[in-house]
Amino acid sequence: MSTLPLCVVCPNEINASLFSSSLFSFFIPRNGIQRRLQIITCRLKFPTGFSAANANENPSRSSQEKVYEVVLKQASLMREHKIKIRDVNRALHSKMPVKSTTDSMLNMAYYRCRDVCSRYPNSYLGTLLMTPERRRAVWAIYVWCRRTDELVDGPNASHMSPKALDRWEQRLIDLFEGRPYDIYDAALSDTFAKYPVDIQPFKDMIEGMRLDLRISRYNNFDELYLYCYYVAGTVGLMTVPVMGISPHSKASTESVYNAAVALGIANQLTNVLRDVGEDGRRRGRIYLPQDELKQAGLSDDDIFQGKVTDKWRNFMKEQIKRARMFFDEAEKGIQELNSASRWPVWASMVVNRQILDAIEANDYNNFTKKAYVGKVKKFVSLPIACMAKQLWAIVPSSSHG
Repeated sequence: MSTLPLCVVCPNEINASLFSSSLFSFFIPRNGIQRRLQIITCRLKFPTGFSAANANENPSRSSQEKVYEVVLKQASLMREHKIKIRDVNRALHSKMPVKSTTDSMLNMAYYRCRDVCSRYPNSYLGTLLMTPERRRAVWAIYVWCRRTDELVDGPNASHMSPKALDRWEQRLIDLFEGRPYDIYDAALSDTFAKYPVDIQPFKDMIEGMRLDLRISRYNNFDELYLYCYYVAGTVGLMTVPVMGISPHSKASTESVYNAAVALGIANQLTNVLRDVGEDGRRRGRIYLPQDELKQAGLSDDDIFQGKVTDKWRNFMKEQIKRARMFFDEAEKGIQELNSASRWPVWASMVVNRQILDAIEANDYNNFTKKAYVGKVKKFVSLPIACMAKQLWAIVPSSSHG
């Protein structure tokens, strides 16, 4: 079960055609876009860096410490490659025809990504508020994340195996190096070339899918935190290089990346709390810390029985409090983003936070009642986000409290 920090909903269905490799051969000649992408990505190849998947190398360290090492690495890459990316883009614009065949094929690839994203309006509408180049890159990342999630939560999830995920990871490596398999991969490969996006968060998301294949319980919050990072916090690391950081920001790059991870953690924790009943009934999974359930006098049986008791209400209050803490942490980073990117991220956060309010309004019954934010409430809350964006556009981010 995964979610995307820029997305309000959790993916449930996706068209099987997203995994069709035959589409690519009709649109992308091997000596066209592929060669261009190979040249660019070769020049912008990133070092491998630390992976949160190396959790067993030092088990005494907390998951948050391990994830923060990934954050530091991604922030360092963004600083190191900012000038190089700009130089390469300038070279491309000066040397390549404005409307070459390759550009037309890339446009088609991005349009196909847009078509997929448009099926999920809660996620798609926010991207329309970004600049054209940024929204295209976000579409490409979004589609890859959905396809990855569908491997373990989609219609063919019962046939998924660790070897299949290994093949998916090799395919990721190939497209990162400029060898896309299909038209959707082509869009992401081009995004890798244009922005200082590192491959590690993508690999870590695949690691989250591996966890879903073999783990259905989490002993404590430290374990749950790492899972939430894998399946959702990673998207923050993927998208910050695309969103951009405000030139007026005096915050450290690391703090902005850390806030992006916090938004992913907050969104995932919110989805966990919203979907307790569904995850238990349909998948036999319980994404709640087992030790905290025990301390509250609860067990897996209480969840499967789906009875709202005072013990459950008190337990849920603490879980909601924790999720809100991560939203608060994320909010600090949103105001440091480029002004063209703040509004959609802020709007998504505002709506997702309201899911927690809806759980409370349902008297903590997340067994048989699904907490959601109605359309009217969404449209009422979005102008607040718009006003916040306008305020941030006037006041430099460095002066925000």
